[in-house]
Amino acid sequence: MEYGLIGEHLPHSFSKEIHEKCADYQYELLELSPQRVADFMTQAPFKAINVTIPYKQVVIPFLTEIDQQAKAIGAVNTVVNRNGKLYGYNTDFYGMQALLDHIGLSLSGKKVLILGTGGTSRTAQAVAITAGAASVVVAGRSAHPPYVTYEEAYARHSDAEIVINTTPCGMYPYADGTDGRAAVPLDIARFPRLLGVADAVYNPLRTNLILDARSRGLPAEGGLYMLVAQAVKASRIFQNKSTDGMKEQTEEIFRAVRLQKENIVLTGMPACGKSTVGKRLATLLDRPFIDTDDEIVKKVGKEIPQIFAESGEAGFRALEAEVLRQIAGEASGAVIATGGGAILRDDNVRALKRTGRIYFLDRSPSALIPTKNRPLASTVDALKQRYRERYPRYCATCDLRVETDEVIQHTVETIRKDFLYEAFGT
Repeated sequence: MEYGLIGEHLPHSFSKEIHEKCADYQYELLELSPQRVADFMTQAPFKAINVTIPYKQVVIPFLTEIDQQAKAIGAVNTVVNRNGKLYGYNTDFYGMQALLDHIGLSLSGKKVLILGTGGTSRTAQAVAITAGAASVVVAGRSAHPPYVTYEEAYARHSDAEIVINTTPCGMYPYADGTDGRAAVPLDIARFPRLLGVADAVYNPLRTNLILDARSRGLPAEGGLYMLVAQAVKASRIFQNKSTDGMKEQTEEIFRAVRLQKENIVLTGMPACGKSTVGKRLATLLDRPFIDTDDEIVKKVGKEIPQIFAESGEAGFRALEAEVLRQIAGEASGAVIATGGGAILRDDNVRALKRTGRIYFLDRSPSALIPTKNRPLASTVDALKQRYRERYPRYCATCDLRVETDEVIQHTVETIRKDFLYEAFGT
């Protein structure tokens, strides 16, 4: 390959599409086992590559020269082949700085708590020191001075003002803490002086850590902006081009990629028009459409009333949560219409918010029509009762409430404008 990324596990990387927006070259993703790295670096069959977990330190012995910033950090994520000699750089430093600037977090004079002890942690430490942080504390899973454990962080460093996560905690496909992993790297409620959070994880767009921070009114952002910023700088190094205009290019690509990845999620009562509105939005924006109730039926081969009859509401909700988690994790740039009760479970809402923007289609009860295939909303009285019960929840969990008693096209256009302009500024 001429340009690309090497790492151990890359199936969910965004780097190819980002780099191919940076410049006119093909960019490949190459997974290497630890046993293959030495041969690859010795043969160096590339013009330039990026390096990700777990090889940011592994590649260093194969390099002819390392720039001062990468040397100080002790990690390399960009390698350029110049006439058979390999030169190493670290563009993650620029990416981390850019992410913090994007969030609006100043580290000057602040106590910074960095989670994780790997290559990205070293970058975050260098950024914090360069920015004039008052103190920098690094937490890991076990005590290896100068690092502290998470329990020590709670006990001795609860006055931290900025948290930067450099661990893979919250990364897809374990975004919800399955496979024995924690749902979040730490409980930010135990840090009362916290001013903001940055997370190097970019898939999903918002980790549980970021959602926790935002729920507390704190500025917080995932790692997509960092990924784009470091890619823009790496691309300039690849091509030996000027760094002029990097911030503007980063903003443009970030908006484009985020828009491409973000899901549009529709919530609301049965018969409020989620499927109809969703299909029109999908056609208008050239996006796939997913109806979660349809996916549940496909999964078990039974209609929803039959599922309720056989498993009760609790059984149906458990199945719904399983399907929603899978859809929210795997869907990219889709329009998703949810079942009327999907927002009743916190884990459903969190899964949807990690990758999507939620729109509550608020249709007045008088305009809702009962249907027999919805066991909890099969009569007018049942619909009105469900509306009263769920209305506060619909409002509390959405990003925007959209009144839908107007013509459908008005609803579609309201969502389209918000999604494209207010949410993304495009």
